[in-house]
Amino acid sequence: MKKPAKKAAKKPATQKSTKRRGLRVLSSTILCKGRVFVVRHDEIIEPSGIKATRDIVAHPGSVVIIPVLEDGRIVLIRQFRYAAGQYLWELVAGHKEPGEDPLKGAHRELMEETGYTAKHVRKLFDIFPSPGLLGERMDMYLAEGLTKGRARPEEDEKISVKIVTLAEAERWIREAKIRDAKTIAGLLYYSKFVRHGRRA
Repeated sequence: MKKPAKKAAKKPATQKSTKRRGLRVLSSTILCKGRVFVVRHDEIIEPSGIKATRDIVAHPGSVVIIPVLEDGRIVLIRQFRYAAGQYLWELVAGHKEPGEDPLKGAHRELMEETGYTAKHVRKLFDIFPSPGLLGERMDMYLAEGLTKGRARPEEDEKISVKIVTLAEAERWIREAKIRDAKTIAGLLYYSKFVRHGRRA
């Protein structure tokens, strides 16, 4: 007979965690710990004074890269996403490693997933993809001056690489061929605010 899972211990929040822009964390319980993130049950008082309980996914954050070739075409990848139950076209991305500089992480993820290295990588903006339950912040980078090399994906990654024009990428968004939120945000931001001022 399967033994019932042990109830997670409730730990009082530390003083350090209780003062975030008026937020007070009364207690925090880790419900599940994964390889990258943890699931927590928190009792809080929000800056507005509302007392609430929140179940959240605490995540170290991630880097997302928009790789743009000299002729303006963009490097996309395709891989199977188990949570979505399908293959998705995406920008290059990966979670932040502990203690790793995000800019260095952007260079690393670009090389691992596509084989490209970049002379110029700069941060454009950041987003919270699902702030109702997910604490992940995605830092979006533009990578230019690309040189092709050999990709080094992780053992559990099967990645296809495709180079498309910005017009093709925008059409894929309209036709719902691109459905990944960070990719839509990154491509449209680049199209609207960056591409006209990019280096030749």
